Amino acid sequence: MEGEFDYVVVGGGTAGCVLANRLSADPAQRVLLLEAGGSDNYAWIHIPVGYLYCIGNPRTDWCFLTDAEEGLNGRVLAYPRGKVLGGCSSINGMIYMRGQARDYDGWRQMGCEGWGWDDVLPLFRRSEDWFGGADEMHGAGGEWRVESARLHWKILDAFREAAEQAGIPRTEDFNRGDNEGSSYFRVNQRRGVRWNAVKAFLKPVRGRPNLHVETHAQVRRLVVEAGRVTGVEFASGAEIRLARCRGEVVLSAGAIGSPHVLELSGIGRGEVLADAGIPVVLERAHVGENLQDHLQLRCAYKVSGIPTLNERASTLRGKAAIALEYALRRSGPMSMAPSQLGIFTRSDPAYETANLQYHVQPLSLERFGESVHPFPAFTASVCNLRPTSRGSVHARAPDHRLQPAIRPNYLATEDDRRVAADAIRLTRRIAAQPALAPFRPEEFKPGAAFQSEEELREAAGAIGTTIFHPVGTCSMGADAASVVDPRLRVRGVAGLRVADASVMPAIVSGNTNSPTVMIAEKAAEMMREDRRAGAA
Repeated sequence: MEGEFDYVVVGGGTAGCVLANRLSADPAQRVLLLEAGGSDNYAWIHIPVGYLYCIGNPRTDWCFLTDAEEGLNGRVLAYPRGKVLGGCSSINGMIYMRGQARDYDGWRQMGCEGWGWDDVLPLFRRSEDWFGGADEMHGAGGEWRVESARLHWKILDAFREAAEQAGIPRTEDFNRGDNEGSSYFRVNQRRGVRWNAVKAFLKPVRGRPNLHVETHAQVRRLVVEAGRVTGVEFASGAEIRLARCRGEVVLSAGAIGSPHVLELSGIGRGEVLADAGIPVVLERAHVGENLQDHLQLRCAYKVSGIPTLNERASTLRGKAAIALEYALRRSGPMSMAPSQLGIFTRSDPAYETANLQYHVQPLSLERFGESVHPFPAFTASVCNLRPTSRGSVHARAPDHRLQPAIRPNYLATEDDRRVAADAIRLTRRIAAQPALAPFRPEEFKPGAAFQSEEELREAAGAIGTTIFHPVGTCSMGADAASVVDPRLRVRGVAGLRVADASVMPAIVSGNTNSPTVMIAEKAAEMMREDRRAGAA
């Protein structure tokens, strides 16, 4: 820790691991990676089904809670975020998804030059190790391993056939720019084991003498001197330490952590900082605003005459057989991502591209971390891919140990409430198709009693929950009001960037982990370009 660093990366999650790898590739640059959590040496991180034991576990999860959500009938939601090296890539559903070409072209149309689909596709391909080999859309030989699921379920095959009967076509690859259709998800695994950002990007370079990694290092504030960030103050046990930076500090603490660090450092909206008791260093009104997330509606159906995970996982004999299958072949339910079958479709033909995503599971439970139900069932979770509701994340106090106020503001707009009701109707239409009829699906969430538009909107508020995709709270843009510019530099202060999902101006149409890998790739590329330009 002696001397100054050229780069200090705050947050050892998905983006932080990529940044540490790419920035330390130049042996002349000293790089420090700070992670508030610990090592990823917890066995349940690496066994795919272990997400059940990582979410809600303070060893691996910040265990955040939202404020009471008016749109969810006053409920408070658990809001998991990774508190471990690898961040959410160590506890998430492992789904490899890029989103749609229109997402990135939309960013470019908003003034974010260099972020269109044609610009970012080479970055996705650069780090990718696609199981099928390289082609014009996929890369091979990169760090980010992508494989096919290692098991299929008859109930999921039947649901896919029912979706086709309802007019939703099949597709073999969600990641070619247009993800409409149904398919089994591709996953970030290697031979049935989770492939997180630590294995992909950090462990291969931990031996570099110019890379220093500090775990259990929670940032208290950024040090700002004469309009420039010159260091990072962090807590390490009972000790307060300072890391000096002669180059750039980059926040990669995620859509919750990055705005929180900015506000703890006095960078944010004046009245928000005043309410939290934090002196204003730099007025940036939009820090912590523009929070977007995918709200999943967990529609669940009892079935009969077809196997689901519920009955296999509800007995000691069934659990033993599952464990033996994984131990011998790295297959079976323990190799499963939380969701296996995906469907992208439109709630209304008027939408240009798919605006709904299904995560279909051969199981049902009340909430993650609890036991499955004692009867055969499947869950068809459906989310609005492009919500118009906007929430916020803000510091409550100067103490870095206190969680910020998280207010997703779900279902706050008429458009979102209408799409939610339409999504439940579409799920019922799929479940009523001939392919599922032999298994007599019986809806028990939200329940057949909810029929009218008003009742379906109420049902959405009752069963809706986060699918763990918060973005947008340090949004980039070409306008002076944006938190970061299109090169991810924080406006109004030198030596500081943000590179994680918080910079997305609009949420992508799918899972957010691999787009975060891409954002970090692009950030590192721009930082190297700017360093070379400054030295020229």
